[in-house]
Amino acid sequence: MDDCVFCKIIEGEILGEVFMENQDFLAIRDINPKAPQHLLVIPREHVASLEGTEGWPDEKVAEMFRFVRMVADKAGIRDSGYRVLSNVGEDAGQVVFHLHVHVVGGAGLGDFA
Repeated sequence: MDDCVFCKIIEGEILGEVFMENQDFLAIRDINPKAPQHLLVIPREHVASLEGTEGWPDEKVAEMFRFVRMVADKAGIRDSGYRVLSNVGEDAGQVVFHLHVHVVGGAGLGDFA
């Protein structure tokens, strides 16, 4: 997508702090972190939200979540605990319409309300 900030980061058109990557997914640091570790897992393929994965093979969805676990491990938050969150649509607070999964941890996050 021409105006998608995450596509531009993936293509190297704008800088993002790349934390980890493989052939299908990229993890970058959130520019407005909500915890000591706040990373975004982004598929290289542009899909607007989790709803866009409906046509993905089950293995690709599973691979995304394996990648999330690897990101949490590399960030040092896998053992202490972390939150995984994806906003889907405007009412949920989605601002960038390219699927991204927040991986947040490194401090007590408290209850989610």
